[in-house]
Amino acid sequence: MIHAGLGLARRIEAAEAANARGCQLGQPGTAILEAGGGVAVFAGPDSPLTQVIGIGLNGPVSPPELDRIEAFFRSRGAPVTVELCPLADAGLLQALSERPYRITEFNNVLARPLTAAADSPNTAVRPAAAGEGDFWSRTVGEGFFEKPELTEAEMDVGRAIFAMPGALCYLAFSAEGEAAGGAAMTVHDGLALLFADSTLSRFRRRGLHRALIAARLDAARAAACDFAAASAFPGSASQRNYERLDFQVVYTKITMVRISN
Repeated sequence: MIHAGLGLARRIEAAEAANARGCQLGQPGTAILEAGGGVAVFAGPDSPLTQVIGIGLNGPVSPPELDRIEAFFRSRGAPVTVELCPLADAGLLQALSERPYRITEFNNVLARPLTAAADSPNTAVRPAAAGEGDFWSRTVGEGFFEKPELTEAEMDVGRAIFAMPGALCYLAFSAEGEAAGGAAMTVHDGLALLFADSTLSRFRRRGLHRALIAARLDAARAAACDFAAASAFPGSASQRNYERLDFQVVYTKITMVRISN
């Protein structure tokens, strides 16, 4: 049983914040603001990477600090989206509600300790090669956005992840050899963060997502990680696949968006 306390939350959210920063390195038109003990990231007004991560985990976030975060996004024509950890300072939820913000999404954060035992290898999964950035981005994007043709902005989300320093990206293939899904992992201070999981709809229920998880867990062990973490929508097939590989829900984050005045 995992103790889902503040210490573990700080580790996971610090890794999430590091990913958010890493995705913007070298990307044109992006911006980063360190604030509230976390990070605010602008990757485009409509990008899912544009958000605030990790604030409030090291103490209260003052009203002027929240004003600074909001001004950062408003000056760039983007909505203010905050991923709020339930272990953040207790006053932060009230402060956001009063501005006001509304809840738009829930995400379960799952984690597990890493033991020496390896998960079963699967030849359907392999690391993406250095020159496969667009191939990986298209594969993951088709599964995530649920459509066969992606815009340049949608492709850029995957490209930013693939180009992130330290990112390990994986591809999964069907029995017929077609690209069927992909995922990524980063390592921060002994914690492996698994993310960007995606399987094309026609290849789901074939065990490919579970194989992608297992491959990354083996890589995490090889990197001497002691913990692994991931996020999934509550009750989703992705959450069930993680739970089948001994992950457990440690907390539920909410996504809050500023309501325009």
